[in-house]
Amino acid sequence: MNQKTTSRRDFVDRASKLAAGTIVLPGLFDGFAARAASGREKGAFISGYGPLKPAGNELSLPPGFQYSVVSYEGDMMADGYPVPKAMDGMGAFPLSNGNIMLVRNHEDSDSPSRFRPRPTNSTSTSAGILNSRLDKEYGPRSFAYDKYAGGGTTSVEVEPNGLRRKVREHWSLTGTFRNCAGGVTPWRSWLSCEETFEAVSSTGAEKDHGYVFEIPVDTIPGSPALAVPIKQMGRMAHEAVAVDPETAIIYQTEDQGDVSGFYRFVPSKKPAAPGELANTSGSLEMLKVNSEVNYLTAISQTVGRPLSVSWVKIANPDPTPPTLAINGVTWAAVFKQGFDAGGAIFRRLEGIWYFKGKFYFSSTNGGDASVGQIWLYDPKAETITLVYESPGIHELDFPDNIAVSPRGGIVICEDGAGKQFLRGLTPNGDIFDFALNIHNDLEMAGTCFSPDAQTLFVNLYGLGAVRTITPMGTTLQFPVGAEKNQKAMTLAIWGPWGSGLL
Repeated sequence: MNQKTTSRRDFVDRASKLAAGTIVLPGLFDGFAARAASGREKGAFISGYGPLKPAGNELSLPPGFQYSVVSYEGDMMADGYPVPKAMDGMGAFPLSNGNIMLVRNHEDSDSPSRFRPRPTNSTSTSAGILNSRLDKEYGPRSFAYDKYAGGGTTSVEVEPNGLRRKVREHWSLTGTFRNCAGGVTPWRSWLSCEETFEAVSSTGAEKDHGYVFEIPVDTIPGSPALAVPIKQMGRMAHEAVAVDPETAIIYQTEDQGDVSGFYRFVPSKKPAAPGELANTSGSLEMLKVNSEVNYLTAISQTVGRPLSVSWVKIANPDPTPPTLAINGVTWAAVFKQGFDAGGAIFRRLEGIWYFKGKFYFSSTNGGDASVGQIWLYDPKAETITLVYESPGIHELDFPDNIAVSPRGGIVICEDGAGKQFLRGLTPNGDIFDFALNIHNDLEMAGTCFSPDAQTLFVNLYGLGAVRTITPMGTTLQFPVGAEKNQKAMTLAIWGPWGSGLL
């Protein structure tokens, strides 16, 4: 999400000459197809639930909606550690006591070298400066996958009604790196994805990175999940995952800049409980558009027209090294395998969500304006369809995490420049403003609905180590910040959802 790779624009320019771009989509819902057929202008902007007004110090919301702050970076957790920074992807689970358990990613991007002990007599300012804080701030190190990595997940128990108050929170995965997004499973666990493929040899890490990890819902304070990388799901710059509850096939997005892929992991058997996935074999595959080899999805696409797709196998899902340099172009090794077999090219895939047998996912830089697309994959029809494409940053600016409401609308987190909105996309294909971050200009992330669909949870991301985003080709760097309004927090939003919109 915040790991923005070097642009491959030269490569994409060459690829675009080979890919005549027409693309399509059968509607996300019936309304999308009807909208396309009616000839309504793409991206018609509507008022949604009404004009946004400040509902507190952090958010502007429509009339009748309110929110509370559930968790704040730096607060002490039940396991004795402070709430970590860089709050990103998140999932919500029902508990037997009626409460809600949020499992929340932390996309900590501090370099592993900063956690290593400073060599004797060294005066280096780039090594060891955080080492003394490891045991005090970054979770129980005895459970860490990599003792020099500060990322992971925390679990937050929340009351479902009233002010949605926090009951307790604690580390539930430690020692991972750049935990961006992920997804819930039908067997009651959260899959947390590393958006990186950092290697021991180049970064000072203890272990290689670029994997998916599984976190059970029922971890307790002081006992995080056993940190086991699920290597058969691929070593890549993972973003998010979504599971088909019927087949247990896991669909994955990749954010490797302008040359990213859409993948699926087909397990040899359906996991029945948390922890089984790491020991389950299967096949990693990349999506291919049947009409054209290396189909370029980012430009010249048509909303509402489906494209026939198939899947090509990734022979080596855990390559070493994870990148390849060929004729001056650096490739992610997993992507290159799929590309060589004809796989489709997307621009920065990020959020993905399962809803009623279909999967919706975002291409952050896709579209003719390079500011975002929303796609639909239908596994029964074996098609992908463009649901929505942003005509400009005024309407949707770099879509990131997404969540589909049980009522049918899509909530979209922006990760662009300037003001940061939650946008709503209706079943009829209309886009509208739902919430505005008035606390700072940093992204919102991790949007997800409570099991009863009455509460929308979202994170104000805050900062990683050095947060870098690349809107429209311009790099903006935010230094490690201690200012209060840059710290992360988790919010709960509720109000008159109704039966439409969201």
